[in-house]
Formats: sequence, C-alpha cells, structure tokens
Amino acid sequence: QSLPQQKLLTWLSVLECVEVFAEMGTARVWGEMGRWTIIVLIQLAKAILRLLLLLWYKAGIQTSPPIVPLNREQQQPLHPQDMEDNSSGKDQTYVGKRSNRVVRSLQSTPSLQSRHWGSPQQREESQNRRAEELNQPPTPLGLQETIAESIYITRPLLHLLSLGVWGQRSWKPWLLSAVLDISSLSLLSDLKDLNRRERAELRRRTILLLYYLLRSPFYDRYSEGRILLLLRLLADYVPGVGFVTR
Repeated sequence: QSLPQQKLLTWLSVLECVEVFAEMGTARVWGEMGRWTIIVLIQLAKAILRLLLLLWYKAGIQTSPPIVPLNREQQQPLHPQDMEDNSSGKDQTYVGKRSNRVVRSLQSTPSLQSRHWGSPQQREESQNRRAEELNQPPTPLGLQETIAESIYITRPLLHLLSLGVWGQRSWKPWLLSAVLDISSLSLLSDLKDLNRRERAELRRRTILLLYYLLRSPFYDRYSEGRILLLLRLLADYVPGVGFVTR
C-alpha cells in the first residue's frame, strides 16, 4: 500500500474508534442537535474516505476495522539468543534415528516468553501462511461490484437523510437501509475468488443483518415484547439466571 492510502486507512480507523465517544460527548455538551450534527459529520467523513479508497486506490471490499489488528502472539520476534543461534548455523531440530520424530534441540530452545509447543517447521509454515493472507492484493471489482460497495458505503448517509425527511418513527428509513444492505450483498455474492479477509468481511455483513430485528421501529413493535417475555420465562423457570435477566 502507498503512503497516502495508509494515511487514509489510519484516519478511517481513528474515526471508527472515536465516533461513539464523540457522539456521547457532544450530546452531553450541546444536546440533541449537536449529537445529530456530529453523527452526520462523522458519517460524511467516513463515506468520503471509503469512496476515495474504493474509486481512487482500488482498495476493493473494505473491512471493518480498516486496519487489521496486530496479533501479538503470532508476531512474536525472535529472542536475541535465537537470532544468534540462527546466525551461527546451529541446528534447531533433531530427527530421531528410529522414530524419525522431529524435536527441538536443547541449544535452540527459545525463552519462556516466546516459547511455543509446535515444531519449528509448523510455526514457520503458519507464519508464512498468515503473512501471505495479509499481503494478498484486493480482488479487482467490476462495475457491478463497485456499485454494490458504493451502496454499502453511502448507506449510512442515505439512512440519516431519510430519518431527517420521514422521522425516527417511520418505517421508511428502516426499510430503505435494509433494502440497500441486502442489495449490496446480493450484488457482491456473484464475485468469485475472494481472499480470506474479504470472505470474512462478507460473512460479517451478512450476520449484521440480524441487527435489523433490534432497530426501531421493528424493535418497538415486534421484537421488544417477545424478548421481554423470553427473559421473564428464563427468570421464572431457569434457576440461577433470574438475577441477570431481571
């Protein structure tokens, strides 16, 4: 990735990390009008950054969070002693003459902090496989897939606009948002040869469709009563969970 693209991803990650805090803080200081203002500004900034990544830098299907978190357990550096052993050419493994079992030699035993219980070959293969997955280029998107990703990016803005036009109690914003989400996923479903990161992102978006059951006005009219009934049944008839459900 180029340096400008990395900067865009960094700013996008920062916005996603602070947007809830900014919304709550603004509502506390400036009230409801300030809360909705900061929501619109943040969603507008996120949409602009994502559209730049999609259309200008050809970033493909964008994940959330934009920057993949570092797995520190899988990225442990070599201990200085291990680096000295490698540079000196010492054998890290020993193969049994009768069993042909591969074990680590005592001379190349790493420190306790960086020790693992697999063979060095298995660890090296897994690290190489993870590095290849992270470094895979994004799948090129055609016109249909680019439109689908653009719909997904601009959907929060369209939802906010519909809330301003029809109000928070109307079914139209809920339906519009659901139609846009389903349309984007259906258009992207025809895309083949996705890498592992992109397939995981599409699965995440599909699972997030369940949140529409917990969004107003569907929640207020249908889900709330059934969820409260289920919680009451659990509190009354299942021992030990009444404190939590109440």
